[in-house]
Amino acid sequence: MIKVLVVDDHPLVLEGLRALMEAEPDIRVVATTTDGTRVPELARLHRPDVVVLDLELGATNGYDVLKRLRAEQLPVRVLVLTAYGDGESLRAALEHQADGIALKTDSPARTVDALRAVASGVLVFPQAARRWMRKTAERPVAGPNALSEREREVWPLLASGLSNAAIARKLGVSPSTVKFHTQNLFQKLGVSNRTAAAVEYEKQIPAAARGRDRT
Repeated sequence: MIKVLVVDDHPLVLEGLRALMEAEPDIRVVATTTDGTRVPELARLHRPDVVVLDLELGATNGYDVLKRLRAEQLPVRVLVLTAYGDGESLRAALEHQADGIALKTDSPARTVDALRAVASGVLVFPQAARRWMRKTAERPVAGPNALSEREREVWPLLASGLSNAAIARKLGVSPSTVKFHTQNLFQKLGVSNRTAAAVEYEKQIPAAARGRDRT
């Protein structure tokens, strides 16, 4: 049974999501709220497996909620449910450690499938975001200055020889999320594998700094 906390600031949408999920035999909605500030409290109280989270929440937003959940290290996966299918929303959601993204324009069946995938530890995102990622991959090499904050965290760990699973444990994210950031890292550096990425890392920092990183 997948226990779910649903968060949306529109009561009608919230009730629709509850009805959709409770119609499934393997899903149980343990709590709902229109108030994003209550999500960490409800997550501690009801211990859901997945939080289904809208990005637009009135006084707050889904990114702030994600920050709080991760800062408190609550053991919950987060499926962002949004009307925005652009690549920037995907990037921002993953930077804030979401475990997946689904579009509000998707069919009910696809939304439920995305929920199940996230619950099982699979990173999911919509086709619109995949198209954006393909376009991004076709762009000229951007270089180290274009790396995101999360990619800058992944790079030295990758260069030190850690596996995706080990990096995920160290950063408190899923291996699928690390894989996503690693692929973006390769594209921005213009490399095709971990060894080449490690070589590029060695080129970027002084020897003294490398020594500190390894201690």
